[in-house]
Amino acid sequence: MINHISSFLWLYILIAYCLDLIIGDPLWFPHPVRGIGWAIQQLEKALRRGKAERLSGCLLTLFIVGGTYSLATGVLYFAVRLHPYIGHALSVIILWTTLATKDLYVHSKQVYKPLAQRDLPTARRMLSRIVGRDTDKLDEPEVVRATVETIAENVVDGITAPLFYAILFGAPAALAYKAASTLDSMVGYKNERYKNFGWASARFDDIVNFIPARVTGILIPFVALCIGFDIRNSWRIFWRDRKKHPSPNSAHAEAAFAGALNVRLGGTSTYSGVPSHKEFLGDANRPLEINTIRRAQLLMFATSAMFLAFGLICSLCSPTTSSYGRWLISQNG
Repeated sequence: MINHISSFLWLYILIAYCLDLIIGDPLWFPHPVRGIGWAIQQLEKALRRGKAERLSGCLLTLFIVGGTYSLATGVLYFAVRLHPYIGHALSVIILWTTLATKDLYVHSKQVYKPLAQRDLPTARRMLSRIVGRDTDKLDEPEVVRATVETIAENVVDGITAPLFYAILFGAPAALAYKAASTLDSMVGYKNERYKNFGWASARFDDIVNFIPARVTGILIPFVALCIGFDIRNSWRIFWRDRKKHPSPNSAHAEAAFAGALNVRLGGTSTYSGVPSHKEFLGDANRPLEINTIRRAQLLMFATSAMFLAFGLICSLCSPTTSSYGRWLISQNG
């Protein structure tokens, strides 16, 4: 029954995408990721009591990701049993909560506006809400760099990867992906506390992002062409710098962004007073100026729209597309 509900996926995804652009992530809405975060905290307390931390971390990943998928599937199943249109609505809502296009725009705009008003202290403070690095001593180009890097890094996690799993496996899979991403952000560290317990979460996040990161990196140069950015440099920098990151996935979209914008990203950042250097991505053909944030926002929107367009085409070409209508008739007949 849940397999049938995925047959209208093209419509679900389109509506969810539009909802995300219009509404974003309102604070009043009970976002599933908050519940997932709470569950991670509770399970961590229960599972960390033993000495086998890697095994406990594997169990945490299994329970959170598998539990999220199973719960979403079960809720959709019973929603459809109540009425097919309740299932439709719930599928859209679940998909909507997995997307973060407007959220990325809003948070980056909160940095851009004070920069445009020459209010660097406020821009630093707004930036500190979305990055982990120290921001209190950053100059304007460094604030711009951090903002653009955040947009580029989160294009995959917040937009294209959820769409990828929604297109292939439906709303429950998109939510399960968000569970994996949330796990990685909470326990997937290499510090003393989490290097063993968070190992499975970090590795699983690498696995689920492997294909979406590469598809997105390949797509961005073509998006750059469509909006008048530098396709040749985007493709060249993507191919040259896509592996210049400790994570196997993080540099793909970021390198393509750097090339399309003709700027250099990466370099030294400070975390809790400790400098950390990442390899440079791209070439400094253009300065990191305030308008670079606006150009990165445009590239983000265009990338999300093109990824959505390809997703809708793939969904409409799926052999299961026409089965949903027949199933609805059988449910209502």
